[in-house]
Formats: sequence, structure tokens, C-alpha cells
Amino acid sequence: MMKRYILISSMTVLVCTAVAKAAAPNILWIITDDQRSDSLACWNEAVTGKSESELGYVESPNIDRLAAEGTLFTQAWCNSLACAPSRSSMHTGKYPHRSGMYGFRKAHQAADCASRVIPEVMNEYGYQSSMFGKPGYYIFDWEGYHQWAPLGNYHPWITNNDLQKTDASSFWFNKPWGNYNGKGMVLGSEEVFRFENGRVERFWKKRADRNITAEEKAHRKTVEEELDILRSYTRSNPDLIIGGVAPRSAEGTLDGAIVQALENYLSQVGKEYTAVTGKIERGPEPDKPLFINLGFVFPHTPVLPSKEFRDRFAGKTYTVPEYSEKEAELLTGSIRDLRNDMDFSKMTDAEKQQAIRDYYAYCAMGDHLIGRAVDAFKAYCEKQQQEWLIVYVCGDHGWHLGEQGIEAKFGPWFQTTHDSVIVASSDKRKIPAGKVSNDWIEYVDFAPTFYDAAGIDPSVHPGLDGVSLFQTLEKGPQRDYVIGEMNQVRGDRAYLRCGDFAFAMRMRPFWTKPGEGYEPGEKIRWGLDAPPEEVDMTLYDLRVDPKERVNVAYAEEYAELAAFFRNKLGRIILGDGRVECDWTKENKFTVHNFAKGAHDRKLEIPKEIIPKPVSRIDKL
Repeated sequence: MMKRYILISSMTVLVCTAVAKAAAPNILWIITDDQRSDSLACWNEAVTGKSESELGYVESPNIDRLAAEGTLFTQAWCNSLACAPSRSSMHTGKYPHRSGMYGFRKAHQAADCASRVIPEVMNEYGYQSSMFGKPGYYIFDWEGYHQWAPLGNYHPWITNNDLQKTDASSFWFNKPWGNYNGKGMVLGSEEVFRFENGRVERFWKKRADRNITAEEKAHRKTVEEELDILRSYTRSNPDLIIGGVAPRSAEGTLDGAIVQALENYLSQVGKEYTAVTGKIERGPEPDKPLFINLGFVFPHTPVLPSKEFRDRFAGKTYTVPEYSEKEAELLTGSIRDLRNDMDFSKMTDAEKQQAIRDYYAYCAMGDHLIGRAVDAFKAYCEKQQQEWLIVYVCGDHGWHLGEQGIEAKFGPWFQTTHDSVIVASSDKRKIPAGKVSNDWIEYVDFAPTFYDAAGIDPSVHPGLDGVSLFQTLEKGPQRDYVIGEMNQVRGDRAYLRCGDFAFAMRMRPFWTKPGEGYEPGEKIRWGLDAPPEEVDMTLYDLRVDPKERVNVAYAEEYAELAAFFRNKLGRIILGDGRVECDWTKENKFTVHNFAKGAHDRKLEIPKEIIPKPVSRIDKL
């Protein structure tokens, strides 16, 4: 099924591979999970002139050092609102609407609409690709689709799921299988905590038979009190751990195990070794360049910083973002339900302080581990006398700490969609040290960046939507706006953001995905043709409302502007190469091009439809 991609002769591949190897740096691609940019002192310094965030104290000495060695992109934007579709946009180099990957649904490469992925291309051009930690891009081998079989592009493939099952990780969210009422099924879910001294505590959160005894409930309460566990109030998931302390040091956490897996690999050059998982793996071959995807889990829930880092934040007081219930009243339908699902505003003041404090402490712990990983990678490169490139992605998307009244992601607002990126290189001519770029970039830009660095012609990866970051540094801004989409959590929603305005809306009338109650391409123009009140628009005038508190999408004076954005975004998302695929089938999909070329990266808003900027914050 992969033959459809091979467009050049085998001799050409050999020549191109040799050329790529000659100029190819080792590449370390670091991605964190749910991390806000304001957890980085270097980002705060670049944007506000202060090391603290607007909320309060943060710590990030190792990432700050990396930024000083390279270039900090302060305006990076994810192309989807949750982990899996965001990471798939990175790996495919395509917007969700062009890859057909919108949410938490497995995809594969058997369909004719399927996308190539970065490590597949890198391997063809002489690289050895490896994965440590969270992959999360949800593309699996079709033959093993129902067994979640990986594509096989990464070797070793040591994931967070592998590591959390071992004694190297302090926490495990377990879903044991067994027989219940004559059926093989998940018996429930339990949380497992592993302590420094070998002690293990576990308890049921849910059971299929609903039979959790009073003694088991008391045991859970005791463990939670010992670890100062704080759970969310969210309607959609009230059991999320959003605060507490890890039962081990940073090195004994899941993220610590991820770094250990990387370090072990780099130390076993050309040799077989026993990995943290207990499996036999092989270390890097010194004559081939490395492409390493290092996927950290922090600061994703459970938010459990280790004691040494939590103690450094003890007593810190944070400014809780302003929020008024009137903000929710200006939202409609699905977007209001989304906000209400993830409510943070009902928590006590003490709980809000803990949630914010523990989140930033967790990010500080992660910074420590990133420092270890970067040092190990550079040491390997120095020993092998090889050039290197590091791309650090601060969050596969962001996270709210009270903005819009929520602690979560999934929304079209700044704190979910905004991130930052640091690129550092041993070759300072390519990536200047100490530079700050405020030009807007998107996550689809990573694929062409890696190919550019490796000397690979990007045409071998058809359909790329991004622009190399080297080109952005050389030529300046590459786009007037950024876009994204997700089909998960209260339906399908797409967003478009530019310097002065942030717009979002529902695109599809369905609450599921293609093949789940509707056919691919069914009612494809709904987002453009439905009455405005049905598509649940949000529009924020960032000139006077940078915190996105007052939705003016349905205000009379913004009607024409909202219609402009709806038409622009709708034509891009629905009619400019949109793929709708039933991924449960081998090759069932549709492609829609009724507005081909709509995504021109230009946003020429007619001046006469832009209202004068008048603040409405005082009416909240």
C-alpha cells in the first residue's frame, strides 16, 4: 500500500540519501502536552518584559537557556484543539481538513487520501527515527488497525503507555480487562501510585459492577489526602487530577522514565540493550543521522509535580483570571455547553490557587527533565562530531487556568490555540542565537522545516500545508491568519485568528465523525448555508478585548464582519481540499474542492465592514 508514494527511481533515492546524509544534522523534536507559553520565563520576557506570567511566578531555566542558544518563535499556533488531531497535523504536515483527521479517531495509510508522516520520509533519506514518550498522532497500520498496531516508522518505539506500566513510572491509570456477565470487557478503571520506597497504592475509580466497598472508598480518601489530590469540577470529567504531589522524585515520574529511555538509547551506540520497558532494543548507528521524537506527558493531567519542585512554589500567590458569568451568556449552543462542561469558576479560592500553583510547578519539573534530555542529546552529537538541530514545541496546544472560566482545552480561545516554539542549532548561521521572532507560525510548518534542515526535497511528501521556519526567518511573515479544526467534544468547530480578530464556528451539523451516523461529505455546505444562529459563532475584537471575554459575533454592528469571517473560514475548511474519511473502512472517503484556492493566507477585510473599536468589558 506504500508503493503509491514512490515517484522516483531507486538510483535517485540512493543519490538523494547520500546527499542528505552529507549535510544532515541530528534532530531532536521535543513536544510537551497541554503546556502554556507563559510557563516559560523566556517567553514572558520576550512578550511582556517580565519573567513572571500575568498570573504569577514561573521557573524554566533550562528552556530559557535553549532559547538563548537559538530562536524563540513567540507566536506559534496549533492547528487543532486537542492532543491527537494536533499531533497528526504536525506529523502529516497538513491541516486537519486536508488530512481528514479531526479528533480522537484512529486513521491509517491504506486509504488513497492518506498522508505520509515525517519519520517515514526521514527514514527513506538516511535517518534513523525513534520515539520516546507520547506519540499521540493516531495513525496506525491498517492490517493491525483494531489492535492499535503502530506504523513502524520509529525504532525504538517506546511510548508513554509502555512506560507507565513499568515500575519506572510513579503513576498508572489502569483499565483492567476481564469477564463480567459473561463478556470480555473493561472491568473498570483504577489509579495506581508507586512510591519511592517501593510501596504501591491503588484504588478503583469506577467498576463495571458498580461494587466499590466502603472500605475501598475510605482507602482512596486516605491516599488522596496524603498526596493532596485536587480533582476538577468539570461536568464532562469530574475525576481529572488537576493538583497534588507525585509520590516520587522527578526522575521517578513518567516523564522521568521517558528521559531515561532516551538516555539509555543514546548511550548504547551500535549495540543491543535492554530498555526501560524490559524489551531488547538497539542503540543508534553512528554513521546515520538521528531523528528523535521526544514526547513529554507533562503538564497534562494528572498534574502531579514532584515534592522538590512543588516545595519551590509553596506559598506563591497567583492572580486568578477575571471571569463573569455574563461571558457565557454571550455564547450560544454548543460553545456555551463546552464552556459549562469545563467550569473552573465554581472552585474555592484555595482550590484555584492550588490548581494554578501545581500546574506551574509541574512545568518547572518538566523543564528540569528537558534540560537532562537536551544535555544527553548534545553530548551524543559532540562525541560523534555531528551537527544538531533541536525543535522544542511548547505544548501540542495550550491550557486554560481560569480564562473563560475554565481549566481545560478544547475551546477556540487564545489559551488553547496559542503556543510557542524554540529552534536551536549547532550552526548559528542557520539559526541565530538569542533571536526572537514574532512572526506567526503554525504546527504544519514542522514537516517542511525538518526536510529543509535535512536537505530533502519537500515534494516527496505531497500536500504539505506549511512553510519552513528557515524561510520565515529569512523572509518574514508568511501568513495573515492561522486556522484549525477539531471534531471532538461538542461537535465540529473550526477557528481563524488574525492580529485584530478571533473567529470560530461549527462547520458540520453532526455530533459524530464520518461513518458514525452520516456519510463522508453529507451536507458538506452546512457551515456556510445554515442560519447564523445554528453555527454557534464566536467573534472577539482583540483591539479592545485581548482576553476574549465579550463575544460580538451576534452584535448588530459586527454582523457584516462575522459574515465575512464565516465565508472565508467556511470556504477554506469545507471547500478547499476537505477530506472526509470513514477510517473504519479501508478506502472510503470524499474530497471537496468547491472553493479551491480559498486558503491563500491573505485576509483582505473590507475597511467599511470593520466597526470602530469600542470596549464592552465594563458591561460584563
